[in-house]
Amino acid sequence: MEKINTEIIKIDPKELKLLDLNARYMRHETFQQLVENIRRDGSLTQLPFAIWEDDTQRYKVLSGNHRVQAAIEAGLTEIPCLVTHDDLSEDRQVGIQLSHNAISGEDDPTILKSLYEGIADIDMKTYAGLDDKTLELLENVQPESIGEANLEFQVMNIVFLPHELEKIKNRFKEIESEIAADNVWLARNKQYDDFLDYMEATSESYDVKNVATTFQIMLEVLKKHWDELSDGWDDKESDETKHNNWVPISTVINNHKIPASSAKVLQKAVDKMMSQGDITKHNKWQALEYLAADYMGGK
Repeated sequence: MEKINTEIIKIDPKELKLLDLNARYMRHETFQQLVENIRRDGSLTQLPFAIWEDDTQRYKVLSGNHRVQAAIEAGLTEIPCLVTHDDLSEDRQVGIQLSHNAISGEDDPTILKSLYEGIADIDMKTYAGLDDKTLELLENVQPESIGEANLEFQVMNIVFLPHELEKIKNRFKEIESEIAADNVWLARNKQYDDFLDYMEATSESYDVKNVATTFQIMLEVLKKHWDELSDGWDDKESDETKHNNWVPISTVINNHKIPASSAKVLQKAVDKMMSQGDITKHNKWQALEYLAADYMGGK
C-alpha cells in the first residue's frame, strides 16, 4: 500500500465538502460544547483530514466533520486542515474514515481522574467535555491503581493452606476497600528484592517457615500501623500536604469503617448539604471537610 502525501493548509470551513454518510455521531449537548470550545480558542486545536476531489474541485472531509461544522457555527472563516491530493480508492477513503473514528485509544481512568481533578478553573472542567456518565465512573477510581498496558511484568503466585485462606481473604477485602485495583500486582525489581528481605525478617522474627503465614503476619503488622501511612501525604511540620492526590480516609481515622449509627448521622449531614447545594454527588467527600472546619471554628 502506497504512503499518503499530506500537507497542512488554511481554508474557509464553508468551502469544505462534508460526508454524505458519516458513521460517527455526536449528541447535541456534546456538539454545542465543541462549538463553545472552538469559539473560546478562536481556532481548531485538532485538524480535520480531507482529500481533494477533481470532479467537485473541493476538499472532501474524511475525518473531522463535526469539528468543521462546529467551526462554521462558531463563526470561524479560516481553519487549518490536513489534506492530500493523492488519488485514493473509495475503499481506502472509507477505511481512513472508519479508522479515524475507531482507533482512538482508551483513557487510563487513574490518569484521567488525576488530570481532571487537577483542573482548578471550573470553566476548564467544562471545556474538558467529560459527560456525567464518565464523571460517575471516575468517582470509583482510586489514584493508587496502575494501568498495566505498557508495563512489563512477571507473575508471582502465593499458595495458602486451607485453614489460612479465610483469614487472608478477609484481610485482602479490608485492603481492597482502600486501594481498589485489578488483581494484578506490579513491582520494580528493587521493590521485589525489598519484599523478599521483609519476608525473611518477618519469618525469622516469628519463627515461621510457611510463606503464606509470613505474608499474613506482614499484613497484620501493616494494619496496626495503618495511621502511619499519613506520613506519605501529611507534612507534620506545617499545615501543607506533600501532594494533592487522593488519600485513603483510613489514614486519618485509622479505620476504613465506622459504626452504622455514626454513619446514619453523617448521611443526614451529607443529604442536607446536597439539598442546600453546598456539595454535589461528585464531591460528597467535601462534607467531612466542611464539618471539620465548622468544628475547628467553634473552638
